[in-house]
Amino acid sequence: MNEQPSPNPPASGGNTSRPVAPPNEHPADRQHHLGTWILILLVIVLGVGATILLRGKKPAAPVPPPVSITVTNVVKGDIAVAVTSLGSVTPVYTATISPRVDGQVIAVNYTEGQMVASNDLLAVIDPGPYQAQMLEVTGQLERDKAVLEGAKVDLDRYKMALEKNAIAKQQYDDELALVHQDEGTVKYDEGQVTNAQVNLDYCYIRAPFPGRVGLRLVDPGNVVHAANTNAMVVVAQLQPITVVFNVAEDYLPQIEQQMQPPHETASPAMADDPSPEIQQPVQTHHQMPVEAWDRADENKIAMGKVLALNNMIDTATGTVRLKAIFDNTNLAPFPSQFVNAKLIIKTLRGLNLIPTYAIQENPEGAFVYVVTNHVVTTNGMTTNFQSVTMRSIVPGAVDGSTTAILQGLEPGEFIALDNFNKLGEGVKVAPRKPEDAAQGSAGKHKSGAHGKKPDDAKESP
Repeated sequence: MNEQPSPNPPASGGNTSRPVAPPNEHPADRQHHLGTWILILLVIVLGVGATILLRGKKPAAPVPPPVSITVTNVVKGDIAVAVTSLGSVTPVYTATISPRVDGQVIAVNYTEGQMVASNDLLAVIDPGPYQAQMLEVTGQLERDKAVLEGAKVDLDRYKMALEKNAIAKQQYDDELALVHQDEGTVKYDEGQVTNAQVNLDYCYIRAPFPGRVGLRLVDPGNVVHAANTNAMVVVAQLQPITVVFNVAEDYLPQIEQQMQPPHETASPAMADDPSPEIQQPVQTHHQMPVEAWDRADENKIAMGKVLALNNMIDTATGTVRLKAIFDNTNLAPFPSQFVNAKLIIKTLRGLNLIPTYAIQENPEGAFVYVVTNHVVTTNGMTTNFQSVTMRSIVPGAVDGSTTAILQGLEPGEFIALDNFNKLGEGVKVAPRKPEDAAQGSAGKHKSGAHGKKPDDAKESP
């Protein structure tokens, strides 16, 4: 067998242990594979980094729209310092009319709830028996008058006979006593006639004063008795009408100061002529006004003045009772109705006034949201917007849904009236008129607010 010589015979005397490169890999190929792996690794690193950056980037928050609010402006005006108390409407006169004679009711001449005038005929009890009694006692009176006239004629005759000594004086005295007896009988008969006339008048039930009658209590055909105290009709006077209410004794000095009896000052004529006819005193008594509001304290139903102050304080409640009188031309106060009586002690003038429910509270005290205007210029473009700022205030007197502000506000400034839960310092707002808010969702203004919305509309800024 022939052996083939080695293609690369080892050199004589050389190192036969040196490594030999693989027969199929060139050095340039190794550099190419290394660059590929570096490129792959770089792509992976860039991809991971991009992923991390994309995950960490947050989308831009949308700009919230302005909060829609109702606004009103601060106004300068007067406010009353008043004491409010629950009162009861009481008629000046109330008549529960019962029968004064026995008999059958033959007519009821009123309509239930009718307004009647004084002396109007309300009902009729059968007058027949009393007319007969009247005729009887009238006849008796006429007969006894005739007897008296006869006795007087006889007395005159006896007197002339006595003057001529034709009869004894005893006969004359007896005739004189008989005349006196007949005079007494006539007076007794006159009393019987008067009594019969009174009973006859009692058959006709009349209104004792102007007022309103209640529901019918007795129907025609029923028999009534004077001994029975059941009412036939009730009449209550409505014009004028009174309200009785209590106030705390703490206000008594201020009330008494204005309810002092009228002090008299002499007129100029007194220095020249001190005669009582010319001394005309000038009264300077002040009448304390009283307002009557419905139970919800929303609508004023009447305006009156203090009529009387009770003579003692109720020790159980520490209050004193007052009575106010009202003309009641509109018949709004109703007997036995509960009302809120507002006693006006004094009036403060020239104060800044706002609705009570616009006032908010925080740990630092009372505050309101005041609407402010802003003008911002960016890149030559001018932008107008409005926002609210929290303004601390010092509240004063409160009159219903209106509060006087002693410090913190100026007349003409606009304040927020609703959506308080969405407001804060610097929040952008979109003001609207109160009438626009009323057409929207009613009741939103109650968020953190107290009181009622005013009826009058204010212009928004």
